[in-house]
Amino acid sequence: MVGVKSVFHYDFQQLDEAARLLQEAAGDLRVWVFRGEMGVGKTTLIKMIAKQVGVKETVQSPTFSIVNEYSATERKVFHFDFYRIKKEEEAVDIGVEEYFYSDNFCFIEWPEKISSLLPDSFFEIAISVEASGFRKIEYRKNE
Repeated sequence: MVGVKSVFHYDFQQLDEAARLLQEAAGDLRVWVFRGEMGVGKTTLIKMIAKQVGVKETVQSPTFSIVNEYSATERKVFHFDFYRIKKEEEAVDIGVEEYFYSDNFCFIEWPEKISSLLPDSFFEIAISVEASGFRKIEYRKNE
């Protein structure tokens, strides 16, 4: 079942509040997919979410490494960026399915590059920039 889409707007001064709202909305889902154009703020939002779940390290975009791993309070956080992959097989080669079913947080940028590899249940976040400079977030549970 695909969940009902919800929407809210935020600016960067409200980033921590946006991250908290998304955590509450995600519930027990550990795989989160982030959709949006380059530069929309996906990594910035992921950094705040990671901080709120207990990551103490500096969170950086895994653009070249594909995945970065961080220790958090209760579980690990895996941050994926599939922008540079050419074929889904590249993701299979790094063992994405093991990550996705590990019960750790998996934050995925550019999920459309690996759409057939995503688990059946995940939390989906779409970010866009409004003319005012605010970000619009649409989110839903896919279960």
